[in-house]
Amino acid sequence: MASSATFYLSSSPTRLSCRIYRHALSQSALFPKPLTIKASASTDYSKVSVVDKSSTSSKTGNWQWKFKDNSVNIYYEEYEGESSEPCKSVLMIPTISDVSTVEEWRVVAKDIVQRNGKVNCRATIIDWPGLGYSDRPKMDYNADVMENFLVEFMNAPDSPLCQSDNEIVVFGGGHAATIALRAAKKGLVKPLAIAAVAPTWAGPLPIVFGRDSNMESRYGLLRGTLRAPALGWMMYNVLVSNEKAIESQYKSHVYADPENVTPGIIDSRYALTKRKGARYVPAAFLTGLLDPVKSREEFLDLFACLEGKTPVLVVSTAGSPKRSKAEMDALNGAKGVSKFVELPGALLPQEEYPAIVAEELYRFLIENFGT
Repeated sequence: MASSATFYLSSSPTRLSCRIYRHALSQSALFPKPLTIKASASTDYSKVSVVDKSSTSSKTGNWQWKFKDNSVNIYYEEYEGESSEPCKSVLMIPTISDVSTVEEWRVVAKDIVQRNGKVNCRATIIDWPGLGYSDRPKMDYNADVMENFLVEFMNAPDSPLCQSDNEIVVFGGGHAATIALRAAKKGLVKPLAIAAVAPTWAGPLPIVFGRDSNMESRYGLLRGTLRAPALGWMMYNVLVSNEKAIESQYKSHVYADPENVTPGIIDSRYALTKRKGARYVPAAFLTGLLDPVKSREEFLDLFACLEGKTPVLVVSTAGSPKRSKAEMDALNGAKGVSKFVELPGALLPQEEYPAIVAEELYRFLIENFGT
């Protein structure tokens, strides 16, 4: 998901300028949305509806992730249908952003596990460390840290996924999908299949201003300011932690249709920004520290390395910001991509159009694991 601030990087090699606009977010200006909405040619989405979820059971919990000197409570939710048949274990990972949360996947999880068809599923949704309802310790967050967490969560004998015998399907959005792909390329995790929903790899500032040494110095200055005890909170509260900024962000580029952005969504995301330690991961994401790769070539290579090993679905979205969509569309026909579809939505289609996304994801499961 995009950042929540408008930044202007000075042409001077020694200075970073930050002009604060309470109601304006960077990617609303930097990444204008296409106006054309297309759906997959194979599906009539007007006939897709959210299924009855009365037969779904759920529970919540916390898993202890130990990293260096930190013991981090990781929040997760589990959903399971009533079928007594063997279940395929599906791990759903939220898109990394300043307001990332398990809520993004809840409706999709309930939809998929409720279906009694050729594939029965059990779904687990996790919150990243430093985001959602997980603990948010002051750590030096980067892509390696996030990858380490994902690998340990998927492999630990005390993980909520332990009953899956390491036979796990991963559904991830944005950077989350790319981090999962990077771990799979290294052989650190071995998912049965991966669905990358609106996948991204570059943080908001690096994708616009690049990564030369001068830019990296400025990103470091901004990151340090956001992490500072007093000034950091002041800047974070102005740029991110206010309802108008979040509403502007969602209406401009996170959702494709501004009418789908409800007061309930804004209230929920605003509450997340008030949690202790809320600014640390956004400071890293905005400035590119959470980027799993540094170029499109590296991005494509993650998929290519899984050719013939792991089925991979890529879900592009018709209303994504221009630059993000260009990276998604580069995967159309790319090596290692088993299936490519375009659905309605922008950067968070699993929340904005959950029934449509669930339909496509369940079809992917049937095509690969249906009996």
